[in-house]
Amino acid sequence: MTLATYIKEFSYNLRLAYPIILGMIGHTVVGIVDNVMVGKLGPTELAAVSLANSFIFVAMSLGIGFSTAITPLAAEADGEQNIQKGRSVFHHGLYLCSFLGFFLFVLVFFAKQLIVFMGQPDNVVELSQPYLDIVAFSLVPLILFQGYKQFADGMSETKYSMWATILGNVVNVVLNYIFIYGIWIFPELGIVGAAIGTIVSRFVMLGYMHYKMKKNVKFHPFFEGFSFKNIQREINLKIIRLGAPSSMQMFFEVGLFTAAVWLSGRLGIAYQAANQIALSLASFTFMFAMGLSVAATIRIGNQKGLGDYKKMKIVAFSIFLLAILLEIFFALFFVLFREQMPVLFVDMDNTADLAANMEVITIAAQLLLIAAVFQISDGIQAVVLGALRGLQDAKVPMYITFVAYWVVGFPVSIYLGFYTGLKAVGIWIGLLAGLTMAALFLYIRFIRLTKRLILEKH
Repeated sequence: MTLATYIKEFSYNLRLAYPIILGMIGHTVVGIVDNVMVGKLGPTELAAVSLANSFIFVAMSLGIGFSTAITPLAAEADGEQNIQKGRSVFHHGLYLCSFLGFFLFVLVFFAKQLIVFMGQPDNVVELSQPYLDIVAFSLVPLILFQGYKQFADGMSETKYSMWATILGNVVNVVLNYIFIYGIWIFPELGIVGAAIGTIVSRFVMLGYMHYKMKKNVKFHPFFEGFSFKNIQREINLKIIRLGAPSSMQMFFEVGLFTAAVWLSGRLGIAYQAANQIALSLASFTFMFAMGLSVAATIRIGNQKGLGDYKKMKIVAFSIFLLAILLEIFFALFFVLFREQMPVLFVDMDNTADLAANMEVITIAAQLLLIAAVFQISDGIQAVVLGALRGLQDAKVPMYITFVAYWVVGFPVSIYLGFYTGLKAVGIWIGLLAGLTMAALFLYIRFIRLTKRLILEKH
């Protein structure tokens, strides 16, 4: 295959992926907006939101990871033009996402007691708990929204979730401004105000998604005939068998980044605040790779339904190449603007916190250099994982990600972060090691599977 063969696929990949990318950026922007607005209150408040959100991100990874099982099943049904199969995936997917959303809320609500035993600064712990109580309940509408989103994505209707997250962000920014700072007749609630903005915006996103999908004629057959009597154990188990490993894959990666938050917190407030800034920016650019990852899942799932494995391989490699080019661009951007970007997250006019804020900016700039390097590894592992998900291959990738992140990445983070002078930079080198190993072995897995499918077909 020539390079032109893969480049020819770029336009279709981008048309499919850009709404997903914008939608995922919307999820990240909710966090960034919270961080920027809360960061103006001071480094302690920013560290408190960082600590609380670390619990939310772990729960979100389980819920969002599980919901990704809906996309390849919907894409396969769409490729086969099988309405009955698609309806079954939709109904069972929403049923399981509803249950999982409530379960994760209860889990986080009771797990918050663990914050006290994590060696974090006392004032940070005290501030984080009321914020966490409110944001934990937002997992219910968020995971249910994911059920709708993943099905629509699988049917190649990717714009609804984009508009839903844009609307959600507008609501979040307005409510943050009102409740964090106490505008007009409303009380000044600080970081609790940010939590209120988050929970309301996620209910708005869910309501918008349901309304738009139900209004579209294409989705009418899929909304018909829902009944708890029609929920079948076999189909639930099929989704769970694909969703559970996918959930754990995302959990292992997000868990490693969450561990970086906790480890940074043990180094001090400045390190934790800087970690949160660098993580927010790295998460923003990662959403481009995640959008391409979902596009890979959809297109690979379609080709699996059609049984065209040679075309499937071309599609996959075109997405891999596109992701690498994008991540190289972001890596250069991080290197060039590493000292300017952290300034956006702190209040440089606050003379009382000026020394602390300068320390935060210095550390964040160092972390962004590491983030620049792992952009490429992170992008590759994300899109290859999406392609494997399209093949409905989840169990082996789950083992690969566990070893990469927790047998390799986490020990490197601990050793370099606490037993060398690298501190937060050492913690992030551990992240880089885990991501690079995951990218390499997931790619090898995909090559072996596609080669086997092509040989079996011919």
